[in-house]
Amino acid sequence: MKGFVLRILITTLALWVATEIVPGMHIADAPAFFLAAVLLGMVNAIVRPVLVVLTFPITLITLGLFLLVINALMLGGVAFLMPRFELDSAVAAFLGSIVISLTSWFASLFVGSKGRVEMLPVKQRGRR
Repeated sequence: MKGFVLRILITTLALWVATEIVPGMHIADAPAFFLAAVLLGMVNAIVRPVLVVLTFPITLITLGLFLLVINALMLGGVAFLMPRFELDSAVAAFLGSIVISLTSWFASLFVGSKGRVEMLPVKQRGRR
């Protein structure tokens, strides 16, 4: 449960970063950020795997780049479902999905599979 909450918070942070960077992506307030993160997690868990399987040949031909389009579609779907989340264009959805993916990936580097924040061990050399 702790891991799920931490992942939702990471996605919330990623959505905030995307709205700050990407022109044409607007989320109204803090509760909308959190709700969008939960909805995006649900859509990515339920709809995205089906789309990935159905579009596998296109993804294979494009060497995986079509997954960026699928991510943009997922973000657009969340914006369609939420009244306080607006995307002005498909370009905003595409750029927003890239920023969200990169931010989530970077933040997830510090979170283990059980939801704990992990630090990389640093070996110290012996003193002479």
